[in-house]
Amino acid sequence: MSPSSPPEAAASTEGASSAMADSGKPPAHADGDANVDMDADIPTTLPSDVGMDYVPLATMLATGQLAEADQFTRDALIVLAGSKAKGRDFVYFTEVKNIPSTDLATIERLWTKFSGGKFGYSVQKQIWKKSKGDFEVWCNKIGWTTKDGEIERKKRWFGASEFTYDVKKAPKGHLPLTSALRGTSLIKELLNHPVWENDDWQKEP
Repeated sequence: MSPSSPPEAAASTEGASSAMADSGKPPAHADGDANVDMDADIPTTLPSDVGMDYVPLATMLATGQLAEADQFTRDALIVLAGSKAKGRDFVYFTEVKNIPSTDLATIERLWTKFSGGKFGYSVQKQIWKKSKGDFEVWCNKIGWTTKDGEIERKKRWFGASEFTYDVKKAPKGHLPLTSALRGTSLIKELLNHPVWENDDWQKEP
């Protein structure tokens, strides 16, 4: 993920640029979540408008490799957003509209399926609504904040990640992660993507 922040994307909400300001990639490996149903069937009919293979994501989620699934999801969004995003290795908020609804729906069905409805962008959107669009309140609700003594700050995911890659232990909506290094516009655009306007994304292909 690029350390530089496009100025147009960085000033969305006052103070929000500190959110996950030390963001990078989560640990390359994480132990599988013993709470995940290891006998769950891994779906193979996973539609994509661009030929993306989502079987690896399904396998990661089914076997509790949530850190890896989280990274796969971010990497997939970069590819789905278009060549410019792929070239710079991050998604600019104005490119979210380029992400096909078909692919976002496939990603979402996998996250919700293997988390029992606990994780996913649609889950985060519900919590966003309950938080009345208040980014700080939302971060608290989904467990993206922690405290150093009396000082509250956003969790970090570089090095030893402070996030929780465990279905039972993590708060609802905790995953997938989205960097707010360049402001909150990317998160807002993902949560406002047209795919969430109705429940069609839930329909299995």
